Amino acid sequence: MDLIRSWNRWQPGITGKLFFAVLLTAVCVVVAMALAAQWSFNRGFLGYLNEQESQRLEAARPRIVKAYTENGHNWEFLRGNRRAWFHILRPLPGLDAQPGSLNSGAGAVEPSPPLAELTGVLLRTTLLDENGQFVVGFTAVPHDGPRSPLIVDGKVVGYVVTARFESVTAAGDVRFEKNQYRASWTMGAVSVLLAALVALWLARVLLKPVREMARATRRLSAGDYASRVEVPSRDELGQLAGDFNQMAQALERNEKMRRDFMADLSHELRTPLGVLHGELEAIEDGVRPLTRESLQSLQAEVSTLNKLVSDLYDLSLAEAGAMTFHHTPLDLLELLRATCNGCGQRLADSGIDVRWRCEGEELLVSGDARRLRQLISNLLENSLRYTDRGGRLDIVARRVGAQAQLVFSDSAPGVEPEHLSRLFDRFYRVEGSRSRASGGAGLGLAICQRIVQAHQGKMTAHASPLGGLELTIMLPLKGTALPDVANLPGGEP
Repeated sequence: MDLIRSWNRWQPGITGKLFFAVLLTAVCVVVAMALAAQWSFNRGFLGYLNEQESQRLEAARPRIVKAYTENGHNWEFLRGNRRAWFHILRPLPGLDAQPGSLNSGAGAVEPSPPLAELTGVLLRTTLLDENGQFVVGFTAVPHDGPRSPLIVDGKVVGYVVTARFESVTAAGDVRFEKNQYRASWTMGAVSVLLAALVALWLARVLLKPVREMARATRRLSAGDYASRVEVPSRDELGQLAGDFNQMAQALERNEKMRRDFMADLSHELRTPLGVLHGELEAIEDGVRPLTRESLQSLQAEVSTLNKLVSDLYDLSLAEAGAMTFHHTPLDLLELLRATCNGCGQRLADSGIDVRWRCEGEELLVSGDARRLRQLISNLLENSLRYTDRGGRLDIVARRVGAQAQLVFSDSAPGVEPEHLSRLFDRFYRVEGSRSRASGGAGLGLAICQRIVQAHQGKMTAHASPLGGLELTIMLPLKGTALPDVANLPGGEP
């Protein structure tokens, strides 16, 4: 139990796991190759020796047949005479003589027997007569051994049977076999050592980016969103490093947006609350009398707070995908006329000349009437707040392919090109005339964009020909799919 707990406490990391995995694989491969080589050597070497014996006996067959014919065509001369039998089998005449009797002269040395002689083939060879009866030689005749027939005048007169060679017995052969085994296992050990070095290199070098990403991930989880890792290559590890950097960048951007949002929200709430607090203190101290005008001022600040809270609520619902929409068939032209008529007096009081043109009798879309009315109202409110007095607002509604297009184009002041792409960010306002002083919180266009997106449409901002801002909305007509609005007139350039 203590051993198991100790093992659980010591768990190798990914570097150790990779090292041991590669090393174990290499060891298994080397052992398998060594065993296979040993098995193949045994079979091959013994097969080679058996082949040599077969060739030796094949060469001895003519001598055995000749001895048979010279001795009356029978095997009686060999029965029990092993010396004569060995003499016939030997390829070199005179090898059965006593040492020193071969070759003349003192100190003569008997020639060494051939390779097949070292395997004991003479002792394992048996002669059988034509009936398969034992004549001479190896008494333990193998029943499954190959039999070489001896033929005289087309008639089988006997058989030569040799027991197969099963193991190395000669000293030279044994040494050769041991040397082969030693060389195989030595090469295996060297291979395992090289595999260990390669595994160590793989574990240390290839996993370096993974370790760096692990450290960067810990920093990221601790709040350091500026953490980045170096992209080492274009392989899978490089792609992983690139994805990590993109994730860290997105988290850093989201964290900045969160902080900006909290700062803007606190500022937007502080302004009307500060006015309310000052007005109430002035009334309480008697500095300002409680009159209809003072109550209207307080009511205006409360309305500003209520509008801000409502916009924040709508924006949070839209970003969470929880804003409710009840899509019904409706005429966008009729909705546009009704909404413009409701805001017409305020626009006229601000000295803004509204000109609107509807091409066609109707633009049927599937949408939420309340949300689309909120969209149009926010766009009219945007022009009302940010267009100079005595300016102009052109509204065009028309059909473009399978879509309905609404274009709101007002006069000066305009918006610099670098600000156009950020107009739909929450709390974003352009410095200058289109600023916080005009009373906007920077949420109207953000809500408008999310309403358009919920209707499968697209909203873009451009410089207006009148010198101000042009907002273009593309909504799919009822019963049509949304095409690529970037290729349509008024689409995003």
